[in-house]
Amino acid sequence: MKLFRNMSILSLLGLIACGSSYKDLDVAEFEKNIAGGNVAVVDVRTAEEYAEGHLAGASNCDWNAADFLSRMEADYPKGTPLAVYCRTGRRSAEAADKLTAAGYSVCNLLGGYVAWAEAGKPVTTYEVETFFTDSGLPVAITLVKHGTLALSYKGQTIHVDPVGRYGKATDYAVEFPKADVILVTHEHGDHFDRDAIAALTEAGKTTLVTNARCAEMLGYGTVMANGDSGKILGDVAIDAVPAYNYTEGHTQFHPKGRDNGFVLTVDGLRIYIAGDTEDIPEMAAIRDIDVAFLPVNQPYTMTVDQCVHAAEVLSPKVLIPYHFSQTDLSSLPGRLDGIRVLLRKMN
Repeated sequence: MKLFRNMSILSLLGLIACGSSYKDLDVAEFEKNIAGGNVAVVDVRTAEEYAEGHLAGASNCDWNAADFLSRMEADYPKGTPLAVYCRTGRRSAEAADKLTAAGYSVCNLLGGYVAWAEAGKPVTTYEVETFFTDSGLPVAITLVKHGTLALSYKGQTIHVDPVGRYGKATDYAVEFPKADVILVTHEHGDHFDRDAIAALTEAGKTTLVTNARCAEMLGYGTVMANGDSGKILGDVAIDAVPAYNYTEGHTQFHPKGRDNGFVLTVDGLRIYIAGDTEDIPEMAAIRDIDVAFLPVNQPYTMTVDQCVHAAEVLSPKVLIPYHFSQTDLSSLPGRLDGIRVLLRKMN
């Protein structure tokens, strides 16, 4: 009996050591924990489940995948707190246990996605990719569609070229909170939408940054021209860079000097959002890019060959092609050694 009792105590201690070091949080606690923007949210369900709906700002990594832990360790710094969830909380509890043992600080959503949805909390179907600053803070980039992005950093949001009517309809009044910053590259209808800008704007909160033409059309806005630099959200550096066509017969689409691309430096993380452009020579001056968004659809932007050339010049760590309509991008990953290419639904 004494031996059995000692074995039971040892088993209990083992369970405590392995399974209780992550935190189980109910919906309200989980929501509060992720609100500040310093926690990376990870949906550990399958890609199919994730596509049907997930928490805003959540990236996806399937717990059932054989390489789950290695993928997490490759993409998520150990110093960044993680918030995980699945459908009902069972798989995410197992994932939280594994991640905690690997050195992460983790919280798990009790009841999972089902409990979150039943509580009436917001969900979305837009894909999200999460990257990390030098201090380990997450920057969650929501891939809305075509040329439209939303970046979340420290609980604040930057919208890039928000458009409601182009492609799949986006209701910004319902699907997104008010913006802290809105960036507009140029006035074409798949990048510039008065109604979307109005729906995201809150007086006294939202800053609009755009080129001279869009500011003129709207009657307001902070104007940046090619070569201008500044700060947004207090500590995010922004550089306006050229975006234009040079191919004969295409220059009328995006004339040189009118439109902007943007380079954002977020606590050391450098993100290049190219806007509508070809592989222009000015790209050679854009250095140390971590994530590059490059457009690929001629005659308006780049061919696949031009995108390959631009990526070789820029040498980003990650390339996410966007604005590609029906262009076949399947060859891109195999043509760019040393650059991680993420093909996502950005057509």
